[in-house]
Amino acid sequence: MSSFDEFAEIVKRDESLAPYTWLKLGGPAQYFIEPRNVDELVRVVQVCCEQGISVRVLGGGSNVVVRDEGVSGAVLRLSHPSFAEVRIDGNRVTARGGALLSHVISETVRAGLSGFENLAGIPGTIGGALHGNAGGRHGEISQYVRKVTVLTASGDKLVRTEDELLFDYRQSNLDELLILEAEFELQPDSPDEILQRLRKIWITKKASQPLSSQTAGCIFKNPRGERAGQMIEKAGLKGTRIGGAEINERHANFIVTHEGASSSDVLRLMDLVRSKIADQFGVHLEPEVKIW
Repeated sequence: MSSFDEFAEIVKRDESLAPYTWLKLGGPAQYFIEPRNVDELVRVVQVCCEQGISVRVLGGGSNVVVRDEGVSGAVLRLSHPSFAEVRIDGNRVTARGGALLSHVISETVRAGLSGFENLAGIPGTIGGALHGNAGGRHGEISQYVRKVTVLTASGDKLVRTEDELLFDYRQSNLDELLILEAEFELQPDSPDEILQRLRKIWITKKASQPLSSQTAGCIFKNPRGERAGQMIEKAGLKGTRIGGAEINERHANFIVTHEGASSSDVLRLMDLVRSKIADQFGVHLEPEVKIW
């Protein structure tokens, strides 16, 4: 009996991951699985653990580069509406890990709760945002989190309270398999004032970032005391292109892809940038995107 016979309705074999990523690139997943509820998700993870099948979790696909050859093992995608629920009780917001960050921002603004508007323009899901402590110059998601429910690689559910959570620049200690749910505490404020701040942040980002292009967001983390985009620009790399991948003219820490691009083009361009920055500034740039 095949490992996934009991999940025939939700498993696809050798499914291309390109359509599920913002870059629209990447090869197939050996097993591509979209569970319909938490119980089914837990069972899938348990079977993978029992069978020794590696598991990856694909969120919004905005912060990942999937290699052209694809990935072995199982890729889980929490696309069912049951993984995107958002509940608001007073100034407490509970969001499932598969909820889009943009949707949670809209719901909190509508409820007159301030904080999440500072994350405007950041793509992806709540789970991915927490794992990588998403944020920018206006704040980070870790400022608001109070409790996180996670699922381990063996299929166990755990609750991580605020005193157990550690966050730093673009990282956290939420290293379990995936985030099922998180609770946040926000501050009441006038919906009109929150919306005004939201629009201001959005306009600023739209003017400086290629939000309408195929991109994976910022490619490199900012080195301490520096901005990766400024360093790449100073190195004269804006507009540099390998195959169908190009360093954006508007913001140098973004790589955009054109028709015919491959993941190999993106990875080669990243290697070129890192080499040039190391030679010119003696700085090692770390990828902000995940490379599968």
